Amino acid sequence: MSNLNFLIVGTSISATKYEGKTRHFKHVIDEPETLGGKDEAANPVEYILAGYAGCLNVVYNLIAKEIGIEIYELNISINGDINPEKFLGLSNKNRAGFQSLNVHIELETNGTHEQEQQLIAKAKDRCPVNDNLANPTPIKYLITQPLSRN
Repeated sequence: MSNLNFLIVGTSISATKYEGKTRHFKHVIDEPETLGGKDEAANPVEYILAGYAGCLNVVYNLIAKEIGIEIYELNISINGDINPEKFLGLSNKNRAGFQSLNVHIELETNGTHEQEQQLIAKAKDRCPVNDNLANPTPIKYLITQPLSRN
């Protein structure tokens, strides 16, 4: 099977607001007022948490079907702490990203305890967002001039 490619394209609207588009979906990102934004949308790290929860949802349901169990209820909550000092340029001691993430899963199925444990382990292993958060991912930057300036 060939690789799948995902793309978001967007524009900076202000120092804290970004509007992007993925396929036919619009994404708005802003910071809360405490971080200089107007609190018009979720901020970038909240989108990471939402993406992670959404990915876990898809993978849990996919694997449940594969192992022959039905999910009656699946609630996913994720939180994590970020020390803002590096982000704000106040210190270089801590990393800028999440120090750790806490994933809380409420799960009700018709499966046995062993099947549920298998479901959890496989989902953690197969979730693409979990993989990106748990492992280094090479990132390449290409900086160009906007076409309007040429």
